[in-house]
Amino acid sequence: MRYFITILIGIFVYVGCANKASNVITTEESIQIALENESLLENWNIKENRVALLEVIRTAGAEGLDPEDYHYSDLVKYEDAIFLNTTQIEEYHKLLTESIIKYTSHLRNGKINPLEIYDDWEITPKPIINDSLLTIVLNRKKIDSLVEASRPKHIIYKKLKKALFLINTMPEEQFDTIKYKEKIYFGVKSNAIEKIKKRLRFWGDLKPSDTSANNLYNEEFKKGIMRFQSRHGLVADGKIGPGTLRIINISKETRKQQIIANLERWRWFPEDLGDNFLSVNLPDYQLQVVENKDTVATYRVVVGKVKRKTPILSSKVDNIVFNPTWTVPPTIIKEDLIPDATKNRSYFQKTRVKIFNYKNVQIPVSQWKPEDALNYKYVQDPGYNNSLGVVKINFNNDHLVYMHDTNHRELFVNNYRALSSGCVRIEKPLPLAEYLLKDKLKKFRVKEEIVQKGKKKPITPIYKSKLVTMPVYTLAEIDTIVQTKKTKAVKVSQNFGIHFLYFTAWYDKGILNFRNDVYVYDNELYLRLRNQFTSNLITSTRVEDK
Repeated sequence: MRYFITILIGIFVYVGCANKASNVITTEESIQIALENESLLENWNIKENRVALLEVIRTAGAEGLDPEDYHYSDLVKYEDAIFLNTTQIEEYHKLLTESIIKYTSHLRNGKINPLEIYDDWEITPKPIINDSLLTIVLNRKKIDSLVEASRPKHIIYKKLKKALFLINTMPEEQFDTIKYKEKIYFGVKSNAIEKIKKRLRFWGDLKPSDTSANNLYNEEFKKGIMRFQSRHGLVADGKIGPGTLRIINISKETRKQQIIANLERWRWFPEDLGDNFLSVNLPDYQLQVVENKDTVATYRVVVGKVKRKTPILSSKVDNIVFNPTWTVPPTIIKEDLIPDATKNRSYFQKTRVKIFNYKNVQIPVSQWKPEDALNYKYVQDPGYNNSLGVVKINFNNDHLVYMHDTNHRELFVNNYRALSSGCVRIEKPLPLAEYLLKDKLKKFRVKEEIVQKGKKKPITPIYKSKLVTMPVYTLAEIDTIVQTKKTKAVKVSQNFGIHFLYFTAWYDKGILNFRNDVYVYDNELYLRLRNQFTSNLITSTRVEDK
């Protein structure tokens, strides 16, 4: 079976490479082609194939998918029928064909096409099964192998499925919304505390045995609250304010829907993130450095605000610029620069922004006029207070975004960090730059004294030459470059991928983690998955960062 799965994956890859030269075949196109393949349809006469597919679709809920999207009830009626005429058999076989292609396609790429609902997601569809491969699968009675090969291999996806199973086995909750105007601290007595304790026991943050002093904020209750806050991305200080209380009031059903939405997104993401990559989970405001598929460092980041969202994308780190200049993007010119500079021309001196005409010739501030402002280019000099800080990390993408240092370093202490204009700001960019450039080495020779055994001093020392290899871009060297305030670009030769991802739920070490759905994607996606969303397409607005 493992060997067959390997073959399937190989064929998927081959199909994907072939499709790069033309349009990738859609699920609907694949179904139409397969329905005309008589050899394929005949293989549904094998009962083992039909029974295997029915069982697979029956358990689609474990993937967060709906069995009825794949005609489960209709398929069961056909299979249970005592007699089917020739026309009905043909209809049954076609419905089986449609179901298996649609289901395996949804496992590989998701039920919803993100490119149709978001305008700032860069997602490359993965190849789906074609009629020739499906004919082989059915002939060999390997439907289970096909489904297994179609499932995402991400560990986060697999653990999210466990989380969905867990939440489905939890008892039904019967909680009223908890309302409380004051902050709740250690030592306080309140009926609200009793209600909160019930919630914490329900979610496993408080031991079921802790039923004494139900209305008292005691030590065990504080530990439970801090655990709850930590797994929800809140400041774990034990204080219950409006933010913590709002999350405590979120229902089990809402959390279940959130898990299902996240399973769908993981089906969109690349099948293999790579061995070495930088991963930014936007709702968690964290950047993880992964080397040999192991997280070796984590940095706080600031991501795009709701009105200027950071796009979802996958790329490869290309180069690092020390002491970058910053060219003010059009939206910020309109919304910030023109109003501020119109009020006071000293804006340009304070921000160290220079004005250039269409010939790239600098013009004096005295000649600047608001009515002509959009005809100019504005460039901020490099330096510690440059809007991009002292480091910029570039990678190819269609949204003109990058990662960088910032002149607003105070923002990293905030728990809510969706505050940029679209790019990702890094709290500690210099160590990250050092890491990405660690393979750039320099060699030099040093003298090393040879120890002469058995000889009494004083003797004439003897030296030998030794070749030493050291990194070029140590922190000390990077700091020296920064101090020059001169722009310098360095190519990153390490093969490091970069992924901007969006997931608000995960399950790790037996702990359910949730994050604030900062861009409000979850509910709409869940409604789409359940065919309940009726509004227009989702659109996302963003601009280049500052």
